[in-house]
Amino acid sequence: MSQAQPHSSGTESRSNRTLPVKASKAPRPMRILAAIASYGTGNDVYLAQLVKQYRSMPFAVDIVVLSNLPKEVGSGVEVVVGLPSKNPWSLPFAHKRIFAERLEHYDLFIYSEDDILITERNIRAFLLASEVLPTDEIAGFLRFETDRNSDVHFADALGAFHWDPSWVKVRGRQTFSFFTNEHAAAYILTQQQLQRAIASGGFLVAPYEGKYDMLVTAATDPYTRCGMKKVISISSVDDFMVHHLSNKYIGKFGVTKAEFYRQIDALLKVKESDRRRALFTTETRLPHRVYSKVFYEPVRSEVLSLVPDGARDVLSIGCGWGAMEASLIAKGMRVVGIPLDSVIGACAEARGVEIIAEDFEAARSKLAGKRFDVLLMSNVLHLVSNPSDVLSSFASLLHRNSVAIIVVPNLASLPARRRILGKRPYRKLRGYEKLGIQLTSHRMIRRWLHNAGLQMEHTTRVLSRGAQKISRATLRLFDPLFAEEIIVLARKT
Repeated sequence: MSQAQPHSSGTESRSNRTLPVKASKAPRPMRILAAIASYGTGNDVYLAQLVKQYRSMPFAVDIVVLSNLPKEVGSGVEVVVGLPSKNPWSLPFAHKRIFAERLEHYDLFIYSEDDILITERNIRAFLLASEVLPTDEIAGFLRFETDRNSDVHFADALGAFHWDPSWVKVRGRQTFSFFTNEHAAAYILTQQQLQRAIASGGFLVAPYEGKYDMLVTAATDPYTRCGMKKVISISSVDDFMVHHLSNKYIGKFGVTKAEFYRQIDALLKVKESDRRRALFTTETRLPHRVYSKVFYEPVRSEVLSLVPDGARDVLSIGCGWGAMEASLIAKGMRVVGIPLDSVIGACAEARGVEIIAEDFEAARSKLAGKRFDVLLMSNVLHLVSNPSDVLSSFASLLHRNSVAIIVVPNLASLPARRRILGKRPYRKLRGYEKLGIQLTSHRMIRRWLHNAGLQMEHTTRVLSRGAQKISRATLRLFDPLFAEEIIVLARKT
């Protein structure tokens, strides 16, 4: 209801008059450009969910769908048809040119694949984090999936990907860390961050693949080529989880929420201690980081079958999340583990492994005077700079006639040379310093064992399914050439 204006006499001074108050201009809604890569029609049901989600937000959201074919998405949604190159995996690169052309018209830029659900909660969390992060750090997201029981799984925690315990930072009231898998099939950039990415020269590039395959590369370039780092808020991680609606990796790989949060809890403790160093550099410098150490190593029967009956004490060097070690504990053995780092070591410890979260030298010092029946080193020696010394140091903790079980990739094999070492720019590169990997072979392992006082007793050559057919047809004569992995049983003499 409007109030009556006071009566004004002609003699009233100007200073005493009530001046009209101008109505304040309502702030404009935040302008967001969302680009969604949608190849084919298989994910159209999820695409519709994404569009509905954006339409429900209190922001001014414009949606562009990138596709290889025309499709009806809904009124007001722009569909851009065409691939940046002949490779169908190049489709995600199409969003970059659109972002650059419309840089001045939006406050936020969102890219995602067509089954990644970004919510208003995610966007507001991103904005809050951006207020406290320095200009070279970008708040990122983690994909999650749900199974039939609605239990949460993190599909991107697989293989060599892990939390970096050396990178834990407090920014404002939040704590951030770095997860080495930068892919979440989605990202958000502010206008300033996009401007910086373009200016770096690493954003507007032709489709390619490098650390990741082409599909993933398009979604990670702001972090890998543009001078900025993707960081995750581990103090409010729930706000930075985005649902991978297809849930297609359930049962294939990834870890449960309990497993993943156990690592986050360990990270939050790491920031208050000095236990930040990794045991060794776990990633190689080869394409897609092949032959890197797997943090979530599965239980491998061909390895565990080599553990002698009656063994009681096992020392595992380079222990990951501890699944294989837990199998030995279930058989009544005591397992001591020197983990890859204290974060993944928390998972192994929860499985009953006695953890010594130190570097090689400090761990060896703590174990002085101890003796073990089995030394387990699964895919460790090819990643350290001094494998002979490391093996010798811990082999000295074995009883006489005790065994060491060593697993390494066979980089002398034809598959390794054809797929990796024979390709540019790796063809002429040799040596640990350039590749981040020892070029392991049967002969090299034998030499390391001899220097450590160990006698090789048995060798298992692990072949791919295709190579197994060749093996049977050739009476196993060419197994040394085609084996992709070598498992060695050696005994202390």
